[in-house]
Amino acid sequence: MGKLINLNVFKNFLRSNNAGGILLFSCVIISMIVANSPLAGWLHTLLDTRVGFETASIHLNYSVLMWINDGLMAIFFLMVGLEIKREIVEGELSSPRQASLPILCAFGGAVVPALIYLFFNAGSVTAGGWGIPMATDIAFALAVIGLLDKRVPPSLKIFLAALAIVDDLIAILVIAFFYSAGLETTYLLYALAGMAVLFLMNRLNLQNPYLYLIPGAFIWYFIHHSGIHATIAGVLVAMTIPTNDTADESPLERLEHALLKPVNFFIIPVFAFANTNITLLPEMAHGLIAPLGLGISLGLLLGKPLGILLMSFICSKLKISQLPEGSNYKHMLGVGLLAGIGFTMSIFIAILSFGDPLYIKEAKLSILLTSILAGLLGYFFLRKTGKTLPAKSPLQDGIDS
Repeated sequence: MGKLINLNVFKNFLRSNNAGGILLFSCVIISMIVANSPLAGWLHTLLDTRVGFETASIHLNYSVLMWINDGLMAIFFLMVGLEIKREIVEGELSSPRQASLPILCAFGGAVVPALIYLFFNAGSVTAGGWGIPMATDIAFALAVIGLLDKRVPPSLKIFLAALAIVDDLIAILVIAFFYSAGLETTYLLYALAGMAVLFLMNRLNLQNPYLYLIPGAFIWYFIHHSGIHATIAGVLVAMTIPTNDTADESPLERLEHALLKPVNFFIIPVFAFANTNITLLPEMAHGLIAPLGLGISLGLLLGKPLGILLMSFICSKLKISQLPEGSNYKHMLGVGLLAGIGFTMSIFIAILSFGDPLYIKEAKLSILLTSILAGLLGYFFLRKTGKTLPAKSPLQDGIDS
């Protein structure tokens, strides 16, 4: 009986809205503990271990860390791409009026942090990290706002989800155009041929979403060797999966549901564990107040809320769009603070930005501490601003599911 109760508790935890965020945060803590313990050397050896094979024409022999950052994260980007396409076809981005506010606020929340970062780092060796504070971590941001339950309007949660999705799309484009190596046109042409096959499959109305993953694996390989970052392959493949705007479950939605738990409970936690094993050194403390650390911290903590609040004010005054139902500018400021949780995407861009391991570690530490602070500030600000709302509406139920 005791075992059955324990199993039910575990199942209920996995079904909860906050389970992914709790697991993610736990992996960060464990990774930091291991990195500053006698096990640190073992962990670095594990991550540096090469896995795969290599021949004269096939090159698939990489470190465990690279398989995580280039391979597993491509699956994460596949799910992000599926979410973006679904929102464009049938969700919050399906009409200009619905999409205008989160899209414009996402751009404001990306441009202002980048400008703040460049204010501190322009002309220095760390100037290339301007993309780091542009990103918002969907999993963490939605986990935090989910803890507020009835204290914030349901529409605010929808707005944050849509903004985070657009934010990820911006980050994807930034990675593709600014953080990729020189192009190898032969491999790029092979990737384009693979995309043509996927579009043909879509036109033929092939409904099994898993059939699209076979050419998708080849596209990942070709893009990886083309000089464009391999994770972009996940988004490109997602754009070809068939969907619809009806109540019937589409191939895209079936694949998205299948990926949800593996991504939230394995891929993102593994990425966090592998990339936050920061061995704390005395000289890293200076990095927090150096231009690199200040650019990241102020970009996320100040630039994100400022950009989002400013764009929401402009959109409202110009009647381009209106604030989410039941919300006000204090709510928008609180959402802006939560958008300052950069974490996954920010760490990912930091890895691509610098060749010096010390800069990467300093950037990761700044991102980690700032994301925690942004989450706490956003949570307590919205908790104080909000008030308990009446019983859940159908809209709230849709968000929670």
